[in-house]
Amino acid sequence: MKVRGERECQSCGTRWSYYETGSVACPSCGDLRSVGVDARTAHTDTPVALDLAAHRERFGDAPGTLPQSGVDELQSDLREYCRKRGFIDGGRLASLDATYLAARELLEAVDCFERLRDPTDADREYLLALLAGADDGERPPTDEVPTALREARGMAAVRAAEAYRSDALDVLDELDFLDEPEAGDEPEAGDEPEAGDEQGGTEHLDAAGNDGSPTVTVDGDDPGSRVAPARDAFERLRDRVARADALGGDVPPATADALVEAADALGEYVRTGDEAKLEAANGLLDDAIADDLGPAGR
Repeated sequence: MKVRGERECQSCGTRWSYYETGSVACPSCGDLRSVGVDARTAHTDTPVALDLAAHRERFGDAPGTLPQSGVDELQSDLREYCRKRGFIDGGRLASLDATYLAARELLEAVDCFERLRDPTDADREYLLALLAGADDGERPPTDEVPTALREARGMAAVRAAEAYRSDALDVLDELDFLDEPEAGDEPEAGDEPEAGDEQGGTEHLDAAGNDGSPTVTVDGDDPGSRVAPARDAFERLRDRVARADALGGDVPPATADALVEAADALGEYVRTGDEAKLEAANGLLDDAIADDLGPAGR
């Protein structure tokens, strides 16, 4: 979606950033009537914290297995966090951050653990290690993933890489549009917010970009030149992710991590145009196919 991130309350005049609060309600008086005072930008992320302290206290005292009464609540909190997260923040493509990834794996690991007939101490210890570090973006290293829970690592990579790919492709769509501006697209100096912008809510910009303002921001020269190579690489990533998904995430943890690293490297290429990041991503995808996901043409 596209929003005017800088808001001004029509009731009390307070200005705030939607990107920081994730709400159109005025932080001073609570009024929903506000006007956007800057250009529209692409934005998918919501400022939300992951706090698992209460779950750690409950689960840490559980002997042998997870406390049934707390599993649903933990899964609900993790789903809500992942649902609110995105990777375009005020027009800039962010990295595939560690906290989101850890939350994804913990969500998958809880489900996987619950399906085990006879979980081992190593399985439980790994799950509790995920719970201990997820809200700080910390996960146990690849070589500590128990065989019984490697599906969780794999499916976390599948979900995270696909969500990231979707946002990155939206950024590429915007770059492609901006690379071929139509006559009259450039905004006039001193343009005022459009009529109707005062309604409390999120404003949308149609595909034609009718106000002429850029909705995404990247670094480097000639961003349009990176659109086609990035799309090709993301298509290769989609293929690898689909293969891992078809296997239910049951791939070696190193392969799962490589898919995430490839997605993140491609995001860096989109942001900066750094060719080394594109090469690194393609190398990771080549290795994933050769080692664990079966043959495929490039």
